[in-house]
Amino acid sequence: MIRRLLRLFTASADQPAEADFVSDPEITRTQVLEKMRAFSAEPYFQIADEQLGLLSVFDDLKYDRADVDMISPAMRRHVVGKLGPLGFRQTSGTVLEHAEADMRVHIPKFHALGASPFDIARYTDKRPQDYCLLTPTQVACQFVDHYELDGAVQRIELLVKKHPINLLKLADYLEGKPKHRAFREVLGYIKRQQRLAVESEPLCRRRSLG
Repeated sequence: MIRRLLRLFTASADQPAEADFVSDPEITRTQVLEKMRAFSAEPYFQIADEQLGLLSVFDDLKYDRADVDMISPAMRRHVVGKLGPLGFRQTSGTVLEHAEADMRVHIPKFHALGASPFDIARYTDKRPQDYCLLTPTQVACQFVDHYELDGAVQRIELLVKKHPINLLKLADYLEGKPKHRAFREVLGYIKRQQRLAVESEPLCRRRSLG
């Protein structure tokens, strides 16, 4: 009888502790980010910038200025296939969500053929812990707008060695603002760096996702 009472007492004492246990989203988010950083070892998908919350998915090796700059269904499927095992679930056509980490990946809508790649994330309701999935060209535009010239150039140099960008389209949408004027002066340099990367292993053998 005494042992039975002790077991009941112990069980009732433990229950509130279990009921009060709630996983910490920040801890879960840290664990998820560690796994996302590992994507830098694969050729098609990576965190492009943690500070700005940008993800990049490989588009192509060569571009025409008339090419539509958007996340294709094949690019989207690749990313969903990578993020799904980490706990992300598609809650709408433009959002993947990790509920336990309180974290979202937004895929901004492509609005019109003449839309500037600099504006792709302008109307996205992104919180500090969220990410945007963009084409490499759109990522480069974010770098130009958010970093000083040296920082933007350094980041774009690293980007094009893995995910080349549509420099013709980017140049077409540069505006008269100081950051854009400064970047126009280094377009030739970026073009040379990208050409060297595209002509070299392993990038020269990469094919688009479709």
